[in-house]
Amino acid sequence: MGSVSSNTAYIESASGVGEGARTGLASIVTGALFLAAMFLSPLVAVVPYEAATPALVVVGFLMMQQVVGIDWHDLDIAVPAFLTIVLMPFTYSITAGIGAGFVTYVVIKIARGKIATLHPLMWIVSLLFVIYFAIDPIKTLLGVQ
Repeated sequence: MGSVSSNTAYIESASGVGEGARTGLASIVTGALFLAAMFLSPLVAVVPYEAATPALVVVGFLMMQQVVGIDWHDLDIAVPAFLTIVLMPFTYSITAGIGAGFVTYVVIKIARGKIATLHPLMWIVSLLFVIYFAIDPIKTLLGVQ
């Protein structure tokens, strides 16, 4: 209903919870502020998109600073993290990047014989992502648009 992918909404919510917003009040305030900002949206057309580019570069820089927290020596973590980071900009899709990370994580755990360490939700989410990734190729094979 909000015109965002469920993954994007989940990540935004998780980042809020990570900062201490656990009651839901932060989401209500954010929603109210976005509602109020709707009336100011025509002002966005005044600012050229080139003016936003430096801010996006700074945001990207701040996001990449978090990469040092990844254990790059642990393949179970490093490969899914790498694919998540790389596929988001290459596919222009946060969902594709996160999905690749989930599926790769489960596949690596299976290949290394660590199935018992996988939470049941990881199985469910990964299966849903496999279905998500398979929908377009299946439609193409069946000639369905």
